[in-house]
Amino acid sequence: MTLVKKSGRYKYIYGPVSSWRLGSSLGVDPLSAVKKICSFDCLYCQLGGVAASAPHRRVYVPTEDIIEEIKKIPKDLSIDYFTFSGRGEPTLALNLGEIIEGIRAIRQEKIAVITNASLMGSKTLRGELALADFVIAKIDAYDEKSFKIINRPAKGIKFRDVYNGIKAFRKMYKTRLAVQTMLFEENKSEYQKLAEIIFRIDPDEIELNTPLRKCAVGALSPSEISKIARYFRDYGASRLSGAEVISVYEAQRKKVKAISDNDTSLRRGKDNR
Repeated sequence: MTLVKKSGRYKYIYGPVSSWRLGSSLGVDPLSAVKKICSFDCLYCQLGGVAASAPHRRVYVPTEDIIEEIKKIPKDLSIDYFTFSGRGEPTLALNLGEIIEGIRAIRQEKIAVITNASLMGSKTLRGELALADFVIAKIDAYDEKSFKIINRPAKGIKFRDVYNGIKAFRKMYKTRLAVQTMLFEENKSEYQKLAEIIFRIDPDEIELNTPLRKCAVGALSPSEISKIARYFRDYGASRLSGAEVISVYEAQRKKVKAISDNDTSLRRGKDNR
């Protein structure tokens, strides 16, 4: 079904999009800004060119405004997940947990949050993330130096705090956790270091991605990603890990129709494939 809002564009939701991780994913953007608002300015960001924002949380969009918009979605629209993402880092929204609870009260679909993990050192935020069904946290670097080069965080954000925050979340909550790593020229030779630190977290899933949307860096080839995926799987097996390793080239995608192609592209960019 095509989702159409008669009284104008949707402001705070977009998609559904065909997600290689989440099936039919309806995006929820709790920042809904014209420009990117993010605590990182990653080298590969398709929304790049905007300096990293200070990691201070505030309410960007009132909870009731987002919930009222979601209430207008047809009940028979095929959605696998409501996914918090968009033009920036969704955990910067101070009312993230409140919005998740609001969606939960009116819809049956699962809820995911895709986060750069920059604020997961906060116990309060970890509790909010635990309200979701699935949390996908980013690790692209393996130490402080590579973190500053690849993710270009806002002042005050340290790699150890990001990493320890994800580990603390894994230890405290049963919410499904994935660690996503973006692989490209800058870090591809260090995939063994990435595997070592990621498996220490003991996530439920490890997602190997490469920049397939238009951005400042190029994607790795299917053969390069396949080689890295084999190493991750072998490494996980040697540690008796139950983490599933998936890669962007291997994943199957559903066919979906977006609410608005323009609004969706503004938040996600366009896939180069």
